[in-house]
Amino acid sequence: MIEVQNQKLAILTPPQLKDAGALTGNTYVDTAGWNHLRVLFIIGALDIGLGSTAAGTAPKIEECDTTGGSYTDVSSAALADAIGALEDDKLFAIDVDLTKSHKRYMQVNAPTAGDGTTGVNAAIIAILSRPDIGPKNAAEQGLEELVAA
Repeated sequence: MIEVQNQKLAILTPPQLKDAGALTGNTYVDTAGWNHLRVLFIIGALDIGLGSTAAGTAPKIEECDTTGGSYTDVSSAALADAIGALEDDKLFAIDVDLTKSHKRYMQVNAPTAGDGTTGVNAAIIAILSRPDIGPKNAAEQGLEELVAA
């Protein structure tokens, strides 16, 4: 199998422009059967910061045993600081080793944009890798469609 096909992708926060407040549609990823998680922050044009709960707080990952339970912070799974107003068109990532003791469901803690003129253009994607059993088709890779040329 081609290595990139041995991953599963999931949208944690859909692409959007947000000024002053929580990004909408933030959700979790189910990590069962996978040994590594990368959370990828895709940042477009922005004129204000992006953080967790507040625009000035470093984005972080949190975990829970159930989809609707109380999420708690994953130790050491935070960026060094908030994504700043001058960090347009950049990628940021947080890796989580799922072979360590972690709960099944992971999400970004309340991604929140500051109050600017434009706001924050962003999307957040989960990339699961190192599966116990590799995905066999596009759907198991988290894709709607896969074209191999």
